Amino acid sequence: MSSIRWRWARPLAGAAILAALFWRLGVGPFVDGVRTVDARSLAAAAGIAVLTTACCAWRWSIVAHGLGVAVPLRSAVAAYYRSQFLNTTLPGGVLGDVERGVRHGRDVGNTSRALRAVAWERVAGQGVQIVMAMGLLLMLPSPMRASMPATTVALVAVTMVVVLLGRVLPRGGPSLWARTLRAAAADLRTGLLPRRAWPGVVVASALAAAGYTLTFLIAARTAGSTASAARLLPVALVVLLAMSVPTNVAGWGPREGVAAWAFGAAGLGAAQGVATAVVYGVMVLVASLPGAVVLIATLLQKGRQAKELPVSEQPCATPALEGSVSG
Repeated sequence: MSSIRWRWARPLAGAAILAALFWRLGVGPFVDGVRTVDARSLAAAAGIAVLTTACCAWRWSIVAHGLGVAVPLRSAVAAYYRSQFLNTTLPGGVLGDVERGVRHGRDVGNTSRALRAVAWERVAGQGVQIVMAMGLLLMLPSPMRASMPATTVALVAVTMVVVLLGRVLPRGGPSLWARTLRAAAADLRTGLLPRRAWPGVVVASALAAAGYTLTFLIAARTAGSTASAARLLPVALVVLLAMSVPTNVAGWGPREGVAAWAFGAAGLGAAQGVATAVVYGVMVLVASLPGAVVLIATLLQKGRQAKELPVSEQPCATPALEGSVSG
């Protein structure tokens, strides 16, 4: 029951944020954001998305290879596009990644390890993005700069506590916690930390984060912001970090809420922040549309394969159904 409540609580939180923004700012910033989107911004977002998707797929391929569930780069790019489209159109923002891991797991015959590969590559990407954002926010002038030293110390302290707990807590025995620690330690040793893996993971993650940031800056310009790039960059970094929080409705919610706060704190106007977030959302949705093509192609291929199966290999649910009806 608790998992069901949590599954519903996340999109509801995103909906609550949107409702609060509608109440405080009205529909104007949302409408303005949609109206200002043009062909140039969409083309730029789609072009940048090709590079960011390729980088993320490369990162996934590196981690999956280390965990023994290798995925070719070409297949990884197609699957990553599909997962991005699902993440952008479904509540929560992570269902596409789950689908990617499950589908790859079925292909290689190890769903658990394939899901862990997806989880670790996403964690690695978020980790690199957080480190980059913290470093830049410490250097760049912004309203957030004053709180960054304390935030950095807290983040380092939490990381050290997690590492110490991983070393102190028992890893032996059949308990779920012990098995989880052993699996996590093994995954880190083979998937992320080897010399053949971590440089590529860091480079791919850094390039992807740079692409997301550039897309947000283009969205701000498209929404009508005239602030300098140096003034917009800290705001973009904060909003991008908020996007990783899985409490959204098809990508909407935390992004718009944090954008309103960050733009307002920077003296750029909360309405400008919402309009920028809306433009970014539309740009990302359009840039993910190749994933819809991949999804449709995958479903069609699966349908053809099902039709080509011999009768003896097809599911035998029909006879059982007929028996129940005739009875």
